[in-house]
Amino acid sequence: MLWLKAFHIVFVVAWFAGLFYLPRLFVYHVDVRDEASHERFVVMERRLLGITHLGGALAVGFGVALLTWWLMHAPDYARQGWLHAKLTLVTLLIGYHASMAMFVRQFRERRNTRSGRWFRVYNEVPALALIGIVVLVVVKPF
Repeated sequence: MLWLKAFHIVFVVAWFAGLFYLPRLFVYHVDVRDEASHERFVVMERRLLGITHLGGALAVGFGVALLTWWLMHAPDYARQGWLHAKLTLVTLLIGYHASMAMFVRQFRERRNTRSGRWFRVYNEVPALALIGIVVLVVVKPF
């Protein structure tokens, strides 16, 4: 179980690295006017999205394995409110991650309509989710 937890944490960190940095690339990409810079950002965003996909998939995979272990050894674990709240936040993060894939495609196809300011606000979502998740897991308030 501790191995599952350790790898879950490692891949959560990797996932959040992408969730934090990719929107920052969008902020800078919005202001690009020359073709070479546009192509550079397209490559950077595509590669970072790929690594983010890997980190997210492994974080979720190890999280599901950890949850399965807990449910097999302590069935009452599934009734804890903090766990439901955490899983809700994780589900929202998966949706956020999917939205980043959409934005990568829009930038690649030159169809972005959002401003740098919008992406600055958008960039704060994973930080708020991370704070909520950590507080829920550590404090277990309900």
